[in-house]
Order: sequence, then C-alpha cells, then structure tokens
Amino acid sequence: MPSEDDAYNSDYITQWLLETDSLEDFLQALADAALKLSRSEGVGVTLERNGRPLTVVSAGSSAPKLDEKQYGQDDGPCLQALRTGREVAVPDMLDESRWGEYPGYAVSCGIRSSLSLPIAAHTHTAGALNLYAGPPGAFARSDLAALRALASQATGGIALAQRISEAQEFAEQMRTAMQSRSVIDQAIGVTMDRNRCTAEEAFAILRSASQRRNIKLRDLCTELITRLTGRPPTTPGPRPRT
Repeated sequence: MPSEDDAYNSDYITQWLLETDSLEDFLQALADAALKLSRSEGVGVTLERNGRPLTVVSAGSSAPKLDEKQYGQDDGPCLQALRTGREVAVPDMLDESRWGEYPGYAVSCGIRSSLSLPIAAHTHTAGALNLYAGPPGAFARSDLAALRALASQATGGIALAQRISEAQEFAEQMRTAMQSRSVIDQAIGVTMDRNRCTAEEAFAILRSASQRRNIKLRDLCTELITRLTGRPPTTPGPRPRT
C-alpha cells in the first residue's frame, strides 16, 4: 500500500482502488491516511444511507462516539458538512456556540478542534470526512490540500461503486427481460400451432388470458409450456466470450 505522504497522489489512489476488495476497505485506507496526515486523535467517514447518517469506517479512538453524539441530536459539524456540501472547521470547542450540547460533549471527550470535509456532496450518498483533535487550532497546521484530496478521492470511490452497482443491476434486469421474452416467444409458438393463427393473434390470446386470470404474462406462459411438455421452458444462458 502507498504511504500516507503520497495519499493525495491520484496514481496512488488508483493503486488503492485496485488493491482493496470493497468500497469499505477503500474508505478505511483513506481514513487511516487522513489520521496520519493530520496527526489527529480520530477520523471517521460518515455516509447517509436511507436518510440516516452512519459512520462506515473510522481510525483512531474518538470518531465513533463523537459522530454518534451528533447523529443522536441530529446536529453537529459532521452533519452540517454532509448536508451543505461545505467544509466545517471548529478551531476551539470551548468557543463554539453552535450545535447545542455537542461542543461541551466533545470537550469532555478531550477534543477541542475538528474539521469536517464533504464527500459526494448533494448526492443520495452524501457524506463527510471528519477529523478530531485534542489541541485547539490543530488543523491550522495540517496539510489541508492533502486532506481535501482524500475527501475528493472518497467521492470518486463512492461514485465508481455506484456505477458498478447500477451496471450490475441493469445487467440483471436485462437477463430477466431476455428470459421472459424467451418464455413468451415459446408460448406464442405453441399457441400459433394449436390455434392456427398469426404471432400477433397468439400474443393477443395469451395476454387476454393473463388479464382474465390476473397473473403475469410470463407466469402464464411458463405454466402453459410446463403443462404441455412436462418440464419448465428453457431460457437463454450467458453468451460465451469470443
């Protein structure tokens, strides 16, 4: 794996993507790099799923409890960055008047400063990279360009994972559609032979029967072929690679 000093380099990010087995592993590598780059006490990656924020990965010891406090009161720098798509820096929790009880809770946990960077802003998987440090003003000395690059790469990793998921879902939908079409075509052929009619007339007969019995056309066709042949209809498998 690349070192934290190279974390902002796009070539190394590509290497991370190739070497990790899942989006979670990729985000964990980014969180670990952010912890070392910032020398903070804790780093967490929050993503919003089904309208609820969740810390999907963390590094160090402080991030999960601080994130959970914000989720519980539905307010805090992490959620503000997630919802607005803007960076939220807290130089000193003792001087902070926003977010109700949260700043006092952070101080009681030994955290005086934080930095939240938006991830995948304004999408249905928006999130934030959250960094927590003990001393006040800790992130004024951090390499913000490198940390912003990590948040940007997290955005890219999430977008890639979504595209892969959507492509797989589309492929499955196409496979199901092809199977349905094959079964319907077989039933049309049987109906044409039995009724001495055209393909259009056979399809109309099958559709009328499915509506009358209130079952899906594919299920009706499967039942018809199974009854006539004694076995379920054959469906096309994947095409062999050339």
